Amino acid sequence: MTIGFSTRLVLSGCALCTMGLLALAPAAAAVRARPPDPGPAAGPRAVAPQAGLLYRSGTQVRPRPGAPELPDVSALSWVVADAGTGQVLAAHDAHRPLPPASTLKTLFALTVLPVLPGGVRHEVLPEELADVGPGSSLVGVAEGRTYRVADLWNGVFLNSGNDAVHVLAALSGGWREAAARMQDKARSLGARDTHVRSPDGYDAPGQVSSAFDLAVFGRAGLRNPDFARYCARAAAVFPGAGGSAYPIENTNRLLTGTDGVSAYPGLVGVKNGYTSGAGHTLVAAARRDGRTLVVTVMNPQEGGAFAVYEEARSLLDWGFGSAGRVDPVGSLDGPRERSRPGPAAEPVAASSAGDGPGWAATGAVTAAAGLGAGGVALVLRRVVRRPWDE
Repeated sequence: MTIGFSTRLVLSGCALCTMGLLALAPAAAAVRARPPDPGPAAGPRAVAPQAGLLYRSGTQVRPRPGAPELPDVSALSWVVADAGTGQVLAAHDAHRPLPPASTLKTLFALTVLPVLPGGVRHEVLPEELADVGPGSSLVGVAEGRTYRVADLWNGVFLNSGNDAVHVLAALSGGWREAAARMQDKARSLGARDTHVRSPDGYDAPGQVSSAFDLAVFGRAGLRNPDFARYCARAAAVFPGAGGSAYPIENTNRLLTGTDGVSAYPGLVGVKNGYTSGAGHTLVAAARRDGRTLVVTVMNPQEGGAFAVYEEARSLLDWGFGSAGRVDPVGSLDGPRERSRPGPAAEPVAASSAGDGPGWAATGAVTAAAGLGAGGVALVLRRVVRRPWDE
């Protein structure tokens, strides 16, 4: 059997190929013209974080020659990250789900601070304090007494007062609404390990976070001027009965240097916590030589009640000492979801891989190549007639 080709059809196929190549050319040029993304600086050479390392169990670190050795840390989970770049310098079981205790108040503050002006005054109603859990840390909020919102935030950040959290939650829409909005806020920040059941961090079935997520919250908080001011405050006065006031002190001993714990130089907050279910937890941030590190330590297994501060101290020292000597093992800038009003969040099609340069152009290249190839296939199908097609 002889296969014949029509000159007209062949020329048509070539024209289609040409159309595909013409569509291909601008996209290819765009790929060539786009400058390479240098990424965040990491000392003498910038090395991109390895995707997935933070989801592995155990300790993750990528030292260069001359890097200091990691300290011995007994916490179940911990993270050391650069608050400026978001690079995670080292971590241990970063995404392990654990009860967060009062470090969850960082997420509460991120969610509620923007909607409650500090100068607003409020008389506390009995029902606003009715469900404060037994054994909660309290700042001394009393029903029938009037407080400024700023006073209540001092109670949250300094005394870790669950009573203050309950009142602020009531002012911002209610307890359940606060939990739902916190959940939405966590997702919008890319914190996917956190499940909020009790906005004050009180132990509740199913309530967990992770060292990674808490570092995300601490970093985001430092970018909010109100949050940063409250979390760095060592002492304040709190309204009492009959127009009096009494002093309160931040329970973050790494900030205040009390109970035998030395204050850490350059510490700028963030929040400590404790419950019987969570053990001792801490998010701490410090600034040195223009660089800010954020460290999360969750539930040390050795060293007693104040071990959380000493382990955070050793991780901060290591982080500052490792500048330019380690490559990142991940980033706090993970895939995020678009935040919207209400408890639900709508996912967006974005990831650390898909947001890089050249992806849109690559899609155009693929589409153009497909156009040309499709045209050729159509021509050949019409000119090469197979017996079984007849």
